[in-house]
Amino acid sequence: MEGSSSSSPAPGLKSAFSSEYDRSQLPDLLKFYYSWIFPYQKYYEWLCYDEDSFSHREFSFTLEDDVYVRYQSFDSCSALKEGIRKNCPFKIDIGAIFNHKPRIHKSIQPGNFRAESKELVFDIDMTDYDDIRTCCSDANICHNCWTFVKIAIKIIDRALSEDFGFSHRLWVYSGRRGVHCWVCDPQARKLSQSARTAIAEYLTLVKGNDQQVKKVSLKQPIHPSINNALGIIDEYIETLVMEQDYLSSEERCNKLVRCLPRRYSEQLQEDWKARNETSWTRWQRMESVLNRDTDDRTCKEVKLQYSYPRLDVNVTKGLNHLLKSPLCVHPKTGRVCVPINLKEIDDFDPFAVPTVSQLCHEFETRTDGKKDYHCTSLAPYMTTFVHFVTSLQSSSSAQRRKSGATSMDF
Repeated sequence: MEGSSSSSPAPGLKSAFSSEYDRSQLPDLLKFYYSWIFPYQKYYEWLCYDEDSFSHREFSFTLEDDVYVRYQSFDSCSALKEGIRKNCPFKIDIGAIFNHKPRIHKSIQPGNFRAESKELVFDIDMTDYDDIRTCCSDANICHNCWTFVKIAIKIIDRALSEDFGFSHRLWVYSGRRGVHCWVCDPQARKLSQSARTAIAEYLTLVKGNDQQVKKVSLKQPIHPSINNALGIIDEYIETLVMEQDYLSSEERCNKLVRCLPRRYSEQLQEDWKARNETSWTRWQRMESVLNRDTDDRTCKEVKLQYSYPRLDVNVTKGLNHLLKSPLCVHPKTGRVCVPINLKEIDDFDPFAVPTVSQLCHEFETRTDGKKDYHCTSLAPYMTTFVHFVTSLQSSSSAQRRKSGATSMDF
């Protein structure tokens, strides 16, 4: 059983928890979630790459009242389980694998305690889209916002797979307004900070601060990876333009044309003022005007500025940077940070992700003999996670067999 070694509450009982999330109940909800539902064994298997990797891994816990505890480490799955249950963290972050166990770092001489490896990670946060999304701002999101995330996941995942050859990529909903990607291939985990920075910069096209008007500049010939990204954007551009209503007002029209050379902007402003049209019709008119040139970079630059992924580069490049763990709970929404099935990305609904209160309620009111997460709405998301872990383990086993055969080849 994943959740506990002792007997679980009997099925069919009246639940002490409402299925509606109440943040004031979070301490009790987390205590129950970590006792009966959290999938410790599969979580441990994911992070247990070799003999020392798990015990040398840093975890950090954010406790109630924002008490932040770093350099936690555990020698086994049972020790991890005990540590999480004892502390009931409001948030769990995962850090690097160090050359010593992080919990004894104070006994190590300065300079001798260092991070040696970590998954290559990416963070996409909707607040970084505030200059182009019109539906929401700050920490708020809606279904229209989520189109940006779908585009970002597809573009980044394709590049990681096809351009860099990474096979083991876990995408996780952050629980509120974004997604994280964990690249777990051995080659990715061993990357230096400079290599991580280079990959992040390779995937970054939108550059500049809030005061900068034009944030994408392309060079000829356009890189194949960018053309691939544009192909993905074209699948969503009509939906995106209509949802965000980019050209519905004079203010929004003026904002867009400031990205264009003057020879285009004046003509388009006149055309748009003369016709009362939808944003999509105006967008198509703009594309028609821009594509008359033999150099079509301007049209592509606009598309990229209004839809291309915005990465938090600092999250990716830092070997010491911690990232929120999959399967923990976002305290403000109560939603669990669930794995995302890439085959069903267009159907993923962040507002349908189960909350910790929903899971606890489902567990207490179950009527069958199922245990831990299997009797809750977490089960389909765990199918994605288990498949990922199994694939990663199979690859690691094959690599070890290959290395063993090579070492005996003399």
